[in-house]
Amino acid sequence: MTLQQFMNEAISPWMREDGPDSDIVLSSRIRLARNFAEASFPLIANQEDLEEIKSFFQSEYEHKSFQDYQDFSFVPIRDLSPIEKRVLVEKHLISPHLAKHADSAATLISENEQVSVMVNEEDHIRIQLYFPGLQLDKALKKAFEFDDWLEEKVNYAFDETRGYLTSCPTNVGTGMRASVMMHLPALAITGQLNRMIPAINQLGLVVRGIYGEGSEAVGNVFQISNQITLGKSEEDIVEDLQSVVQQLIEHERKARIRLVEQSSTRLEDRIYRSYGVLEYSRIIESIEAAKCLSNVRLGIDLGIIKNVSRHILNELMILTQPGFLQQYAKKTLTANERDVLRASLIRERLQLEK
Repeated sequence: MTLQQFMNEAISPWMREDGPDSDIVLSSRIRLARNFAEASFPLIANQEDLEEIKSFFQSEYEHKSFQDYQDFSFVPIRDLSPIEKRVLVEKHLISPHLAKHADSAATLISENEQVSVMVNEEDHIRIQLYFPGLQLDKALKKAFEFDDWLEEKVNYAFDETRGYLTSCPTNVGTGMRASVMMHLPALAITGQLNRMIPAINQLGLVVRGIYGEGSEAVGNVFQISNQITLGKSEEDIVEDLQSVVQQLIEHERKARIRLVEQSSTRLEDRIYRSYGVLEYSRIIESIEAAKCLSNVRLGIDLGIIKNVSRHILNELMILTQPGFLQQYAKKTLTANERDVLRASLIRERLQLEK
């Protein structure tokens, strides 16, 4: 797949599929941090060493395939425009950190965009593997297999006592971050989520925004992930996260039922007002758009709004981000120009459903 194809499609191919509990869980992700044993870690490495690692990945893995993950594209970050980098961040194919530290950074992206490998981010290797819905166990199994494939040619920095060695001490051990992206509008509307977050944190998990550390939760989409990487196995970490996520799913479903039973008119008004804003607005800011998209998706999941696919909402959540809007326009846009184009694209996309 070409870079232009990654840029032009708002929704990754794997995101078009439904997974378990996909009315609430948007995606499951496993991220593994690894480093070369023979090289200084990226934070202190010289330019020459980092260039060697980048060249190694290009020569060994560009256009290669592994199992279902075909034709890896190698993308040097320094070759991308600011808008292109932002698009890859918005699609979760690279991290904001990688986009900002581009001199010797690169990424490998599978054709279906289900796997990306960030090269010379905070660590030499950051493997990311996504599945739709709640599929942490499957994602972990596939991540292990992919990790073993890379390790056939890479000698990892590993200590028998500490586990995988990483630039940041919080990743030492398994080097794994397991995360689940969840749409929790009912818990947010009823105020229950704010009371749950401290309890979740006490369990060694963290609740973040849609783009991970340092990002805000918009559109009632939250990322739940592990904080502990040392002293537990990968399987135990995933099991703990899975347990909390399943409880959140149960609480969200109960909160949705209560909203329907106790405040059905108000709920329908909230949903249809949001749909009306999306369908008729001529200018809309990103935060308002995300809020309205969240309400409409809730309406779709509850059967209040019919004949509109929830996949369209997934697509619009990415398509209406600043990077994608400017990629679509093929130029840099002012904030006001983005707000006008965002409203136009939403209207056009919803019209296709009629």
